[in-house]
Amino acid sequence: MNQLSARLNRLAPSATLAMSQKSGELKAQGVDVINLSVGEPDFNTPDHIKEAAKKAVDDNYSRYSPVPGYPALRQAIADKLKRENGLDYALSQIVCSNGAKQSVCNAVMALVGEGDEVIIPAPYWVSYPQMVLMADGTPVYVEAGIEQDFKITPGQLEAAITPRTRLLILCSPSNPTGSVYSAEELEGLAAVLRRHENVIVLSDEIYEHINYVGRHASIASCPGMKERTVLVNGVSKAYAMTGWRIGFIAAPEWIAKACNKLQGQYTSGPCSVSQMAATAAFAGPQECVEEMRRAFERRKELIVKLAKEVPGFEVNDPHGAFYLFPKCSAYFGKKCGDRVINNSMDFAMFLLEEAHVATVGGDAFGSPECFRMSYATSDENIVEALRRIKEAVARLQ
Repeated sequence: MNQLSARLNRLAPSATLAMSQKSGELKAQGVDVINLSVGEPDFNTPDHIKEAAKKAVDDNYSRYSPVPGYPALRQAIADKLKRENGLDYALSQIVCSNGAKQSVCNAVMALVGEGDEVIIPAPYWVSYPQMVLMADGTPVYVEAGIEQDFKITPGQLEAAITPRTRLLILCSPSNPTGSVYSAEELEGLAAVLRRHENVIVLSDEIYEHINYVGRHASIASCPGMKERTVLVNGVSKAYAMTGWRIGFIAAPEWIAKACNKLQGQYTSGPCSVSQMAATAAFAGPQECVEEMRRAFERRKELIVKLAKEVPGFEVNDPHGAFYLFPKCSAYFGKKCGDRVINNSMDFAMFLLEEAHVATVGGDAFGSPECFRMSYATSDENIVEALRRIKEAVARLQ
């Protein structure tokens, strides 16, 4: 009687949300937990965006919108893509969804079917493989370790492509590593893809504005790639609007139409008030984006410095997003009392229960030798969290 679908049984729960829930339970018990597990800016949504939302309520934006979003929002997105990325998209090529997560899933569900292979560089965001499995596709992992700054090479990509390859999922700046592909590195990947005309790229660029290397590069800008790239972005990270749930794709029209058709059957258009707030975000002043970016960069420098002082950690210098992904495998096999650290999930649970710092084990991201810390929190929290971690690992023998 209590039988779930095979589709659901194939899926794993989100490790990031699970760890956040576990830390919340400890907090509810009165434990002082520092949460470095969730990828969410700790800033408030800028005032001019909130004012646009208030005005939308007063102006009675309370009815269904078109499935792909209001024309005003899609125009603001098209203008942003032209202004900031040098990419021309018609409104018919843009579909707005309930967050970039739905945008990614729409594209996967529209393009991937049974027997199709999807290349996913590892480390990867936890939901990519699950979405591929939900679409009856087969995830093909290409491992890129810390020694290559967590970025795949053209040679690795070439070796992973088969006649069944349908999609490559790229995330730059990356969750969970913070690594950023340069324009030259993306062109190297594009050169491979141009030899394989049936492979489409899903380019997740939600962390576009949180980068520390200057101008963002998109693979859609590489010659011949815009016609076979689904560009995904949104407002959650750049404008501290995670709860507003607005993401979008910009894609070839045949893919946009497919996503529009799919979305029309299971959510329709995203929240009308949130759309008007997002319109103000894209079309309004951008100083707030730079202010938050500078704060994240300062925090990045702080957490990298402190993490490098923890014995046994191998730490790279991420160039974007707000994550650090240290290698912690030096502690595998070590003990603290009766507790044995066998893997990164054990390590993350050790840090939560012994140091009261919530992180996420790298197993969930396809890199079991690492763990993820989000530094989207205050300088004080970062300093105290790393102090606790350093003290806790010293007890591992």
